[in-house]
Amino acid sequence: MAELHQSQQLGKRQPRSQQIVKATTAATAGGSFLVLSGLTLTATVILLTIATPLLVLFSPVIVPAVITVSLLLMGFLASGGFGVAGITVMSWIYGYATGRHPPGADQLDQARMKLACKAREMKDRAEQFGHQVTIS
Repeated sequence: MAELHQSQQLGKRQPRSQQIVKATTAATAGGSFLVLSGLTLTATVILLTIATPLLVLFSPVIVPAVITVSLLLMGFLASGGFGVAGITVMSWIYGYATGRHPPGADQLDQARMKLACKAREMKDRAEQFGHQVTIS
């Protein structure tokens, strides 16, 4: 509570000249940014007015060109991504096959063991079912 009272007193202790300098600086900066935003808006409207007829005239060429270029870029990016993924998988498989124990090898071994266990169970059930059918 005492700190809040001290901070309020500090705000009152500022000399009048310092407050005037702060207000002048804020008004100057705000006015400058306002003028810059007006100039930017004016330039945008002028350039849009000039560019619109050109875009309308060349749109039969520009639109297919943009579509083609974007499809090409997506294709190159996808093929690069698939290539990196393939190399990563191949290096993981190489590490696993050579016994380096890459990340996730424990999970793969557990899954392999579960599959082998279920396969044995299914084989035993099939053999039991086969014996029951031949006995009957």
